Amino acid sequence: MSLGDPTSDSAPLFSSDSEAEGPEDQGGQRPPEEESPSGVSKVRALLTVLILCYINLLNYMDRFTVAGVLPDIEHYFGINDEKSGLLQTVFICSYMFLAPFFGYLGDRYNRKFIMSVGITFWSLVTLASSYTPKEHFWVLLLTRGLVGVGEASYSTIAPTIIADLYVKGKRTNMLSVFYFAIPVGSGLGYIVGSQVSNVAKDWHWALRVTPGLGLIAVLLLLFVVQEPKRGAIEARPELHMQRSSWLTDLRALSKNCSFLLSTLGFTAVAFVTGSLALWAPTFLLRAAVFTGERPPCMDAHCASYDSLIFGAITCVTGVLGVASGVQVSRQLRKRTARADPLVCAAGLLLSAPFLYLAIVFAQTSTVATYVFIFFGETFLSMNWAIVADILLYVVVPTRRATAEALQIVVSHLLGDAGSPYLIGVVSDSLRKTDSFLWQFRSLQLSLLLCAFVAVVGGAFFLATALFIEGDRNRAENYVPTDDEPIVVPKSGRSTRVPVSSVLI
Repeated sequence: MSLGDPTSDSAPLFSSDSEAEGPEDQGGQRPPEEESPSGVSKVRALLTVLILCYINLLNYMDRFTVAGVLPDIEHYFGINDEKSGLLQTVFICSYMFLAPFFGYLGDRYNRKFIMSVGITFWSLVTLASSYTPKEHFWVLLLTRGLVGVGEASYSTIAPTIIADLYVKGKRTNMLSVFYFAIPVGSGLGYIVGSQVSNVAKDWHWALRVTPGLGLIAVLLLLFVVQEPKRGAIEARPELHMQRSSWLTDLRALSKNCSFLLSTLGFTAVAFVTGSLALWAPTFLLRAAVFTGERPPCMDAHCASYDSLIFGAITCVTGVLGVASGVQVSRQLRKRTARADPLVCAAGLLLSAPFLYLAIVFAQTSTVATYVFIFFGETFLSMNWAIVADILLYVVVPTRRATAEALQIVVSHLLGDAGSPYLIGVVSDSLRKTDSFLWQFRSLQLSLLLCAFVAVVGGAFFLATALFIEGDRNRAENYVPTDDEPIVVPKSGRSTRVPVSSVLI
């Protein structure tokens, strides 16, 4: 079989530790000690999760560094809220449109090499974006869009590796560790970006931190991470691991109500987090200027205290939210199999009033605003690990990377791809004058949309609870139908034929 054959796990992409490699492929040498069905030892599996967690941390740290220095960028390029929102939108658009492509590759080729190439590209482009000249804002937009290419190669694939290393309770625990990196990395993006900019007196240096850390991540991927066997940890019969065509995968996922509804619920989470991630520090700065607590930003370098405080809150609330969400779900599972979507729904519905109060109280009490943001973000963060776990147990192993990619596309297309730009457009349209009052008031009114979207997302998760038991049972007991096409190697190429034509 050729090296590039995408139809078999025994055909890795330039890898010596392929998924199908067994003791007989190692020259008769004894297998690694305490090797699990995944083909990866317990120690190596734990190291793999920690490395993936580190990369996820860098992923979100890089993503929100720009938000941490957004007032500086607005002042440097002389742009309005609409153009500022485009910085996040172009990144998310490239990220989501390429996610299905990397999901397709992730279901068929060696995953660690795909991630290594993507992270290298993302690191180099991020470094290049830090040299954008003042007269060419479009160059910064272009490079931020290209960063999304690299990040798409990682985000669609990493959770599927964890799914192939652990099952049930251990999988949930490892996913919670992995998703701790989202809020913590986001918070560090604000903190590191704003503080590096503050020390260097130049926001460009904020974009030069993650590239070096990204190259370290590539080395760890290449020399430490080992590719696990797909689905082996779940002890599936070989028949269940036959890979169907991509169109068959899409048709199957389109009939999976739990996957569709939880994806729409997660879209609401993405909309809210995307809006707050880009605009919250700027909103807090404008509120402080409006109330007279802070002088207006007139220099090339704006004060960074709001980004620092918001980043710290994001780190703490992320850890609390993810941990509490997992623990509440674990306890509730003892009473009902619908625990996961119910916890997600509760998190969104509880976050909505706190986010509303945080936005409204910004003009009267800074302390109250931060307190409400703390509770709102904590409840919002309860969803991260649970939504990922839902996808993994309602989708069969050979379709998981594709499902991850589709969830990324939908959640970003309808969520945080447009929400930062939408908030900026609404803010500009509501602004009657360019006074400090209307700079604050217009952004305040536009951010109120987040509370409404959170309620809608909660409703989608409540609907997910109606289907979760049936979809999970179908995934766990999945058997291909007679007319479902599978990919069969023929002379080194892929051929789609019905199962009935190859079974004897």
